Amino acid sequence: MAIETVDIQKNLENTIKEVVRIFASYLESNGLRKTPERFAILEEIYKRSDHFDAEALYIHMKTQNYRVSRATVYNTLELLVSCDLVVKHQFGKNLAQYEKSYGYKQHDHLICIDCGKVLEFCDPRIQQIKNMVGGLLDFEITHHSLNLYGLCQLTVNGCERKEKK
Repeated sequence: MAIETVDIQKNLENTIKEVVRIFASYLESNGLRKTPERFAILEEIYKRSDHFDAEALYIHMKTQNYRVSRATVYNTLELLVSCDLVVKHQFGKNLAQYEKSYGYKQHDHLICIDCGKVLEFCDPRIQQIKNMVGGLLDFEITHHSLNLYGLCQLTVNGCERKEKK
């Protein structure tokens, strides 16, 4: 078990080094400043394993004593989306959610329309459908997004909103 933990930690460190390199290159090539705050935001995102909104990230960083402004968090998120290190989702309810994308396998989402919980799943049959449809229509599919909406009351843990009531 301890070896697995070391491997996971090393993997995370390597991923963070690579995304920092990619982001630095992106900022340089676009004539943008490479500030410590931008890189701190990037690292915090890549230490996460969930979907998050900008405000939650800002609050988390403030509680961790980072000196970042709300505007810096929002602006950096947009830069990270532009250089494909973060994906922005609009799961309804006018609240954008984000997740890291580098080295992250293609997956799809289940979204609870009651509490907003987002669950990820991966099914190889979706890849088969993409291959079939692409071949039939002579269309090269580069990526996809599948979001299924419903109620999470049937999950093991139940709906988060119902638990709070």
